[in-house]
Amino acid sequence: MEGTEKSARWPVGGKTLRRVTGRIRDKENARGREKDGGRNARPRLKLLVGVVASGDGAEVAEICNSVGAALSYSFEGYGTARTAVLDYLGLGESEKQVIISLIPESAEKAILDGIQKEMELYLVGKGICFTLPLTGVSSIVANGLLKGALQDKSNGREGRMTAETRKYDLIVAAVESGYADEAMNAAREAGAAGGTLIKAMTLNNRKAEQLIGVTLQQETEILIILTKCEGKLPIMRAIQETAGLKTDAGGVLFSLPVDNLIGVGSMSPDTGAGPAED
Repeated sequence: MEGTEKSARWPVGGKTLRRVTGRIRDKENARGREKDGGRNARPRLKLLVGVVASGDGAEVAEICNSVGAALSYSFEGYGTARTAVLDYLGLGESEKQVIISLIPESAEKAILDGIQKEMELYLVGKGICFTLPLTGVSSIVANGLLKGALQDKSNGREGRMTAETRKYDLIVAAVESGYADEAMNAAREAGAAGGTLIKAMTLNNRKAEQLIGVTLQQETEILIILTKCEGKLPIMRAIQETAGLKTDAGGVLFSLPVDNLIGVGSMSPDTGAGPAED
């Protein structure tokens, strides 16, 4: 009887023991990552986003694959800079190509350095590229891409970005078709330099619409705006007031953390890719 009570109170079966030791190991690994700034964390993927001149997207993907292995997608976008600014930048048209690529974190620095040098993104009007952290990805994709990653474990792993070290954010605003100009004008007045416009469609949002009490139009324009962290809230507030859910634009806003950035004003051709500086 005594043995039965002990077994009920203190289960020591193989599965239970593995669960307990696994939790302890996870906690120890998490503490280790906090102490070393993430240098010894497990390999992972990141999302590279490039906004370049129409037709230049293939070169971005080629550079990504020359360093390791990348899974890339491309779609059209449109620049939102004023005409005078476009003339200054040397762009006769505002058509853009937006590239999103899943890349190994270990190859991040080499990829950004390669794009910067080969595509001369340090020059005005050439475009911009930045990386975003991911919280999850298909295991088959992750395992496959990580196999083709650089073996240099220190490459791009000098300490992962944190809320304290991160300098840029990406604002995403989805508004009803025809209201992007109003949203962008409000963003400019709040300090935004410009953005990229993507034509999109809403998909089966009936349940969400019932919960938030708003009907969203099917044809949508998505604005993506890169800004310094300190400028994020003023810009988002300005867009919310002018083109938020309570306006005819029916805008939905959110922001994402940006790790590393290359492009106009971020670095010189002789500087390695890293957190953007003025």
